[in-house]
Amino acid sequence: MNRREFLHVLAMAAASGLAFNSKAALANTISGMYDLPTFGNNVTLLHFTDSHAQLLPSYYREPSVNIGVGDHHGKPPHLVGEALLKHFRISPTSRQAYAFSSVNFEAAAKTYGKVGGFAHLATLVKKIRAQRPDALLLDGGDTWQGSATAMWTKGQDMVDATKLLEVDVMTGHWEFTLGQNRVKEIVRDLEGKIDFVAQNVRTADGKDAIFKPYVIKDVNGIPVAIIGQAFPYTPIMHPRHLTADWAFGISEETLQKTVTEAAAKGAKVIVLLSHNGMGIDLKLASRVSGIDVILGGHSHDAVPQPTLVKNAGGYTLVANGGANGKFLGVLDLQVNTKGHVAGYQYKLLPVFSNMLEADKAMSELIRKVRAPYAAKLGEKLAMTEGALYRRGNFNGTFDQLILDAMIEVKDAQIALMPGFRWGATVMPNQAITLENVMDQTAISYPQTSVTEMTGEAIKAALEDVCDNVFNADPYSQHGGDMLRVGGLDYTCNPEKKIGSRISGLTFKGKPLDADKKYKVASWASNVEAAETKDSEPIWDVVTAYLKRKKKISMRKISQPKLVGMERNPGIA
Repeated sequence: MNRREFLHVLAMAAASGLAFNSKAALANTISGMYDLPTFGNNVTLLHFTDSHAQLLPSYYREPSVNIGVGDHHGKPPHLVGEALLKHFRISPTSRQAYAFSSVNFEAAAKTYGKVGGFAHLATLVKKIRAQRPDALLLDGGDTWQGSATAMWTKGQDMVDATKLLEVDVMTGHWEFTLGQNRVKEIVRDLEGKIDFVAQNVRTADGKDAIFKPYVIKDVNGIPVAIIGQAFPYTPIMHPRHLTADWAFGISEETLQKTVTEAAAKGAKVIVLLSHNGMGIDLKLASRVSGIDVILGGHSHDAVPQPTLVKNAGGYTLVANGGANGKFLGVLDLQVNTKGHVAGYQYKLLPVFSNMLEADKAMSELIRKVRAPYAAKLGEKLAMTEGALYRRGNFNGTFDQLILDAMIEVKDAQIALMPGFRWGATVMPNQAITLENVMDQTAISYPQTSVTEMTGEAIKAALEDVCDNVFNADPYSQHGGDMLRVGGLDYTCNPEKKIGSRISGLTFKGKPLDADKKYKVASWASNVEAAETKDSEPIWDVVTAYLKRKKKISMRKISQPKLVGMERNPGIA
């Protein structure tokens, strides 16, 4: 049986609901969870992504809303809650249910504790490498941003941590918000230690590559090409001045040439280390041939099993590794005597901090980098009655807190903010510290502003972002979730076309007047405006609000009324 025939059989089995190695991948007991049986000739790839600078274990609630429309309805990654657990055959009372879903999150969190943390991740990586000495460790990006210490050290704390972790190859996204000069400085420092690859980042005129497009690594005598795919819409989603001299894009044609070149240089296994988001990865896999595996990030989707995608050259395996340091993907590939991938075994391992001892060397590094800031980070600002989280297509409770703070502190009527996916969860009846606030706000363009917008302009902004989130073509989804809204109510039909998804906007119970101007507070604008350069950063606004309130009670979340979504398994 040749490679095409084998993968065809594999694809048909997957389509009929047969989950290969599903018992091993979704084991529900502590015993043996991290003891992985070897597979084939053991070309092993370890993968983590979107850790967002979370050096310490934390809580991180998975989404209860991740809507798929059109051809993506009801398919991974657009499954949440019980629908996700049923699809992947995960017991709703298991540790895996806690890791992969929001089902009974608060009760499960009390039982199973915090997840992630680089010291615990380091222990797991060392454990797997002891079993598979030649395993490659791949970092999918969004590593140097997401915490106060990462921002204050310009990413250096995370650079040092990934060096100690002995990452082999990485690509990027939020890394670029440090500015192109800082990124180039770090990449030079990483030479000979970590390969930073991105085939789709070039000079503004498109002529020259900024980074290495790929590297070929020897794994147990088998040449493995790792091609980098940085976030393609970086200049759209972030201020242009941060990467003024660089051009980004999906770059299908260049990618196909890169795959062909890597194969001509002897690569037997070709891997795309991607920060596209899973929707783009699935489409890309159907259009570019010769890629054996896509290990993806950006959309923060924790998908227990990969998807096989058919293309002109055979099939490509597409996996996505979750976020916040919660998971380590372990992919074993069997390569036959002809040098073709003939089978695989995959596990997306949750990093349970109470099941893995903290690695001593990594713990010491973390202690040292945090020591100068520990007292400041630990400042208690207020108490929260309920869980504060962010993640999902619409507002989370921490998003709502930030929006409420902007309205009150900035004396605005309405508040808008981007649909960020990163940010750790604060559990009920816990103190909200400065570190918690920074985990939700630590970016390089944090300025707040208040502007006047007409009702018509507000609706247009909502329509524009809604099209970004729910466009049926993944290539038109530029990243992030729906615009977070405070002070407004509205109706949303994700299956409509742009201009028709948003309706029924009301302000204080009355219809939003298209011609009237409203005071709108916002932050994290991707447009550099002179009037916001010296305005207060968002963390100062939220800190002032919390100190004023002292206790944060549960409040109404500004969720839209959804139309046509009654049976969508992307809603828990």
